[in-house]
Amino acid sequence: MPKEKIIVVMPAYNAERTLRKTVGDIPSGSVDEIILVDDFSSDRTAQVAQELGLTVVRHPRNLGYGANQKTCYRLALEKGADYIIMIHPDYQYDCRLIPTAVGILKLGICDILLGNRVRTRRECLASGMPFYKYFANRFLTILENIILGQNMGEFHSGFRAYRREVLEKIPYRNNDDGFVFDTQLLAQGVYFGFLLGDIPIPVRYLEESSSIGFKSSVAYGLKTLWIMALFCLQKMKLAHSPIFNRKES
Repeated sequence: MPKEKIIVVMPAYNAERTLRKTVGDIPSGSVDEIILVDDFSSDRTAQVAQELGLTVVRHPRNLGYGANQKTCYRLALEKGADYIIMIHPDYQYDCRLIPTAVGILKLGICDILLGNRVRTRRECLASGMPFYKYFANRFLTILENIILGQNMGEFHSGFRAYRREVLEKIPYRNNDDGFVFDTQLLAQGVYFGFLLGDIPIPVRYLEESSSIGFKSSVAYGLKTLWIMALFCLQKMKLAHSPIFNRKES
């Protein structure tokens, strides 16, 4: 049988200071290619990625986090990836778990797998996660589990692994170009019948790691609530959203 292709994608913005360490954590020989999409960074992110031998694509202007992922997934699918792992290049997530994540997908246990940063409250806060983000994560995750009928440890991780079929079927191009893209994609995964799961993942919050501010976090939380409302209305056939339309616009 032909070897299945594993591609890591990194949606990057001003990741110059953490990119080398993130790539250095990826176990040797565990992936076939690393694609970095630079969303018009103001630092040397693209140059560092090229020095590391990554496949680099640079947006001509800043398009947003969701738009960055759209480019990442399109490129991975075009290159024939069977398994796609999305990792933030901010050295927050432990990339040593990539082989384990892919192994779980290969077994058919899950179609979408997230790294769960919140194994215990003490561990999570000790890693440096601000308390307001921890509280918001717990509140939104509980609500999302209830509405989506899941039992996930968290829904807001920057470490995600997908089987190819997920990104072929989900109309992710209809999603928002901002941070709520992640929430939309998971809601779509549930809506289209894919199996979600998670594994505990050690994390680190460093000064040089990227992180959205308080105002952006509030906006993200409100948009997440809106996506949950849309999911409910869609399931009850009281509304129709393009993110749940099989045909992409």
